[in-house]
Amino acid sequence: MNFYLKNIDTYKYMNNKRIEYSILELALVSQGSTIKETLNNSLALAQAAESSNYKRYWFAEHHNAEYIGSSATSILIGYVAENTSKIRVGSGGIMLPNHSPLIVAEQFGTLAHLYPNRIDLGLGRAPGTDPQTARAIRSDFMEAAHSFPQEIEKIQDYFSRENKNSKVRATIAEGTDVPLYILGSSTDSAHLAAKKGLPYAFASHFASTHLHNALRIYEQEFIASDALEKPYTIAGVNVIVADTDEKANELFTTLIRMFVGVLTGAKDALQPPTEMNDELTGILEHPSLHQMLKYSFVGSKQTVKHQVQDFLKETGVNELIAVSTMYDIKDRIKSAKLFGEIMTEINHPNTE
Repeated sequence: MNFYLKNIDTYKYMNNKRIEYSILELALVSQGSTIKETLNNSLALAQAAESSNYKRYWFAEHHNAEYIGSSATSILIGYVAENTSKIRVGSGGIMLPNHSPLIVAEQFGTLAHLYPNRIDLGLGRAPGTDPQTARAIRSDFMEAAHSFPQEIEKIQDYFSRENKNSKVRATIAEGTDVPLYILGSSTDSAHLAAKKGLPYAFASHFASTHLHNALRIYEQEFIASDALEKPYTIAGVNVIVADTDEKANELFTTLIRMFVGVLTGAKDALQPPTEMNDELTGILEHPSLHQMLKYSFVGSKQTVKHQVQDFLKETGVNELIAVSTMYDIKDRIKSAKLFGEIMTEINHPNTE
């Protein structure tokens, strides 16, 4: 742990700042389920999150993935926003090199008019797919990826009122309140978010290696902007909460098998949970898998609460965005409710 980060951010956490909590949704298809059922379940989870006072509900963007339903991100944002009332809904994120900045601004400007003060635009640089599919989406993908900072500036221009005098306009976006977030899984994104003075979300739910360095860079290099006066950080974490540690570890087996499939190329629908046996425990200890799942909070309320408190003291992040990879929507909703209770207790320790 970096000495600067540990001491400065522990100080911030210990001084009772409110920690927001949110959900990142991939719309993963469980074995035996349809896409329609999966997307309906995504909405049900969002509604449960809203009832538990989650801050936001973001959809990730993926393509050419048979068992992931979050490919048309902006459509899903509209679907959830239409059927909820207060939770913020957005992208975690729009993979900008796949898209025209003008079209993104028009889509999210439209959403902002339909659902005022509720839409977020998280932007990432990765393709969210394999290289061949990335080229099919946009033939100049690599050029667009290298131009990521400039592409962000284009989006900022399209949303600004001053752009009304330009020859190229996203008129429906001008002046709308759609905050931008920089997403990343490396230190490159930290430098960029700090330079632009934008909030920063790190994908530590699968890319844990550079989390602490990225947070340190972002904090130290942050330049205040019209969008943000001081640094704001979001960390992705895997969260599985159940009545007992044993039950939570059983539910965790679905996530373990999914990541084994990612590493081996044997991708499949989400598998039903099984008993956490010695074989799965051994697989979890493999260096690659262990690193990817390092920030997984699994257990009863009490167990997960301690894990979350330790993580917050180590990192000092402003917000946690939870990924809840479980086979059954009932387990996901229950976990979300319990995690909401945990975060309420952390934010209001004197009311337990």
